[in-house]
Amino acid sequence: MNLLLLSDEHFLSPTTASISGYQFQHLKQVHKAEIGDTVKVGRINGNIGEGKIIEIHADHALMDLHLSITPPQPIPITLILALPRPKMLKRILQTIATIGVKHVFLINSYRVEKSYWHSPLLHEDKIRENLILGLEQGIDTILPVITTKKRFKPFVEDELPAISENSRVIVGHPKASVPCPQNLTEPVTLIIGPEGGFIPYEIDLLCANGAESFNLGPRILRVEQAIPALVYRLLADQALSIG
Repeated sequence: MNLLLLSDEHFLSPTTASISGYQFQHLKQVHKAEIGDTVKVGRINGNIGEGKIIEIHADHALMDLHLSITPPQPIPITLILALPRPKMLKRILQTIATIGVKHVFLINSYRVEKSYWHSPLLHEDKIRENLILGLEQGIDTILPVITTKKRFKPFVEDELPAISENSRVIVGHPKASVPCPQNLTEPVTLIIGPEGGFIPYEIDLLCANGAESFNLGPRILRVEQAIPALVYRLLADQALSIG
């Protein structure tokens, strides 16, 4: 945990917070925190700063807060992702929050198993839990917005054009013949398929609605590996300059 990220219910006042639960346990067991110690703190969707421990009790601690630093700028990528396997989804949610992606659409495709849509990891509280873990790692406070879309064709035809307006639409596809561009300066809508990739019909429909299909190279990556690889290939300077 590089940042102790607090939600509104932690705050007793704008400058005082009560820390409990896993965050309190982290303070005790990892930081070995004592009265008078300071740690890096952020407020969800708010500022970053420092918290000074002023009281420690059996199940909580009180902090005096000074939060004056704005969070890092998001990277200019909207991610559209075929719903991955539940175990992978957990890691992916943490990764996207860490690297600064703020808008994610989880979509259906032919190779997405129906059972994936019933995973408890898609519940709002589980999504939030994993996003917070990613934000704490990346020292960020702004929660990404996760939207689910279960119908592929209506999403691509009716919603993708508006979502991707004023951006370059790129599909990462292992069978594409053209290598992925690098270090773009424009916003990107990045579309990544399921394990095994999109089927030809889906690629054709995406390309008919403004997408370009590119490969990342001769090696086939897992989705959780492809996301950061593509983000930093596409927007290397912007992604690496936001701290």
